[in-house]
Amino acid sequence: MYEKERFDPAQFQESIVQGLNQSGTDLEAVAKFLDSSGAKLDYRRYAETLFDILVAGGMLAPGGTLADDVTRTEFCLFTAQEDLETMQAYAQVFNKLIRRYKYLEKGFEEEIKKLLLFLKGFTESERNKLAMLTGILLANGNISASILSSLFNENLVKEGVSAAFAVKLFKSWISEKDISSVAVSLRKVGMDNRMMELFPANKRSCDHFSKYFTDAGLKELSDFARNQQSIGARKELQKELQEQMSRGESFKEVIIAYVREEMKKSDISEQTMIGIVWTSVMSSVEWNKKEELVTEQAIKHLKQYSPLLKAFTSQGLSELTLLLKIQEYCYDNIHFMKAFQKIVVLLYKADVLSEEAVLKWYSEAHLAKGKSVFLEQMKKFVEWLKNAEEESESSEEEEAD
Repeated sequence: MYEKERFDPAQFQESIVQGLNQSGTDLEAVAKFLDSSGAKLDYRRYAETLFDILVAGGMLAPGGTLADDVTRTEFCLFTAQEDLETMQAYAQVFNKLIRRYKYLEKGFEEEIKKLLLFLKGFTESERNKLAMLTGILLANGNISASILSSLFNENLVKEGVSAAFAVKLFKSWISEKDISSVAVSLRKVGMDNRMMELFPANKRSCDHFSKYFTDAGLKELSDFARNQQSIGARKELQKELQEQMSRGESFKEVIIAYVREEMKKSDISEQTMIGIVWTSVMSSVEWNKKEELVTEQAIKHLKQYSPLLKAFTSQGLSELTLLLKIQEYCYDNIHFMKAFQKIVVLLYKADVLSEEAVLKWYSEAHLAKGKSVFLEQMKKFVEWLKNAEEESESSEEEEAD
């Protein structure tokens, strides 16, 4: 009896529609019917037909309209109730089906990508249901976040369909899991830096994105995008700085002006900026692998760049940040372990680091990384600083007398 359905799409469709009509709104019965039919019908060959029917009630023509000449069912995702609970129940049906027939996994992902491209052909209510279902499937790891690339289709973006769909999708995703799981999934497939593409080019700004999703009740998503953009901006800045330094540009004027401009533009604090500047300075040179030579090389290099470091340590907190970055760098790069004290003394003499910052770092603000080695290295210099401080205090007192 089933031989004909195996190689005939119309017969295959007939069988699925009939089974859904008999199961009605009982999704348990639907799941059982799909499970048992997989043994008799060729799901592998007709995966697209199967998913079209489960979602839209019949085969979809290009653009998202239902093909005219075929049997349809009234029992599908698009005719279901528009609420999260119903969509969770539908997600379970798809989940069970794909767990049972693993080979449908890829076809299902392709189907979702295709449905997203057809969004304009669906009603608003159908889009909402599809968005909620997709969010739940993403939250449960049934599909990869790479399917979101379909939403960057120019026509969907231009008409605001993509952004509206994304609101419903992310709401259901976050209600199933949380923003950090969203972030992990997006990063995994390189989508974390592409969210701005949900808007046309003239509206592709962090402010517009932030306002749109905050107004829609998704502040955590707009915060995530803002954070991603600032991470992206910092990486770009660091890369550009390294290139400028490698080209040996007259860094005092050119680089300082460039960095100040970027700080303003990307709203980066001086503490963050000194970290970026330090990393760029240390990455712009090939270091000697011999410990005794690397210290000499580092001192020469940092002497040249001390005016740049000085320009971005105008606050005590920035000086401390720099000291911690130096400590971390010397600890992480084993050849620099013995260079720490010499680097700090050089930057103290160049007026990049103040006495207060060094003493604060020594007494309480240092990191645990290599602590005993670095505190031991700094002991004599710190004693000298303290004595110098006491001497200047006593000479001030004598003058006052």
